[in-house]
Formats: sequence, C-alpha cells, structure tokens
Amino acid sequence: MISRYHRILFWTLTGAILLMGFVLLHGCRQAREKLSRQRDLTPLAAPVAGASETVQLEVANDADGSITLVDRELALPSEATARTRTLLARMIAEYSYKGSRHVLESGPAIDDVFLLDLPIRPAVEPGSAADSNSAQDSSNSGQPQNEGGQLAVINLNGEFADHHPSGIEAETLTIDSIVGTLYANFPRIEQVRFLVDGQPRETLNGHADLLRTYAVIDMTTNKSAPREGPSQ
Repeated sequence: MISRYHRILFWTLTGAILLMGFVLLHGCRQAREKLSRQRDLTPLAAPVAGASETVQLEVANDADGSITLVDRELALPSEATARTRTLLARMIAEYSYKGSRHVLESGPAIDDVFLLDLPIRPAVEPGSAADSNSAQDSSNSGQPQNEGGQLAVINLNGEFADHHPSGIEAETLTIDSIVGTLYANFPRIEQVRFLVDGQPRETLNGHADLLRTYAVIDMTTNKSAPREGPSQ
C-alpha cells in the first residue's frame, strides 16, 4: 500500500512537471511571436497616387560578389527627394525577402535623403558684397542657367548600420548597390555621401568607408566610366 508520504511526493512532482510544461510552451510562443515581429519590421511604402513605372535596381549577390541590373514596377512620388528615398528603401527592403542573395535584416534603412546642387558654394549673407556680385553676374549673363549635377546625402538608420553583416565584401556590396541604383535612375546625381543617424561615421559596420564621397557610376559587372555631368 502506498504511503501518504509517497502520494504527496507523487502529486508534487506531477504538478511541477505540468507547471514546467506550461512555462516552456509559453516561452516558445513568445519566442515565435518575437521572430514574427522581426520579420515584419520592414516598413511598407506609403501609398503613392499614380500609375506604376518601370525602375531599375542594381542588386547585390553575395555568392559571386556581383551587382546585377533588374527591373521593377513601382509607384514613386514626384518630389525628387521623396522619390529617391522611396526607391532606395524599396531596393534595400528586397534584401530582407526570402531567397535574397544579399541577406540583410528587415527594418528601416534610409531615414532621409538630401539633394544638393553642385558645385557646393559657401553660404553668402544677404546684402554682402559677394551676394551683390553673384546677383550682378546672373543678370549680366542674360541666359537661363542649365541644371547641373547633384550631391545626394543618404542618412542611414543607426540600427540598420549596427546590424549590417560585418565584412568588407558585404558592406561594399550594399554601398555599391545604393550607388548603382542612383546611377540607373537619377541622371543628375553625380556624387553620394553617407551619414548615420544624421552624423558622420567612419564605416558602415567596421569596414566600408563612409567618410569619402562616392562617384555615381554603374556598379554592375561591366562597370562604366564615371558619368559626365550635364553641360553648364
């Protein structure tokens, strides 16, 4: 006959096993939900009024270190900076998709894009002699000025940079993909600089140089020479 002590021990162990099972199932459910949230971090593009258009992306392949030109159908804003930001965000988002050949974590990557006309001149105070001379030169020319080239300043999200795969090839492929996509879609952009959270940063994640100015050129396997700027 089972003693009272053994019955208490049996039911205590049974209760402990059931409690551990419940805690384990709860932990598994939380982990699964966390992974699902991480997969869905890539921001959805805001709806854009207007028909889709064919754009070209220069996408990276880690297997052979190549950059390939691909076509995509995408609705883009008409305003230049919003258009540039939306296109680059869409390109980087592809790297978080299943089957990507250049795997990056999902999540916001491009916080802002700024387009500055080249050449960049120092600021001139209104009413100064330099301001007067500039106005006089413009009036004396008698002809409208042609649109020149632009410098694109890409402000990367800090978490994107911190969690980017570290390594010279992986980081360089991401930079080349951004530069090449600008080349394929924005003829006026001739140069690119990068910021991270609005500040200069030495590298993307330990290797690719972010302090230099990049010339906007074709980054596909058959690279072209730097593009000539628009005539002045």
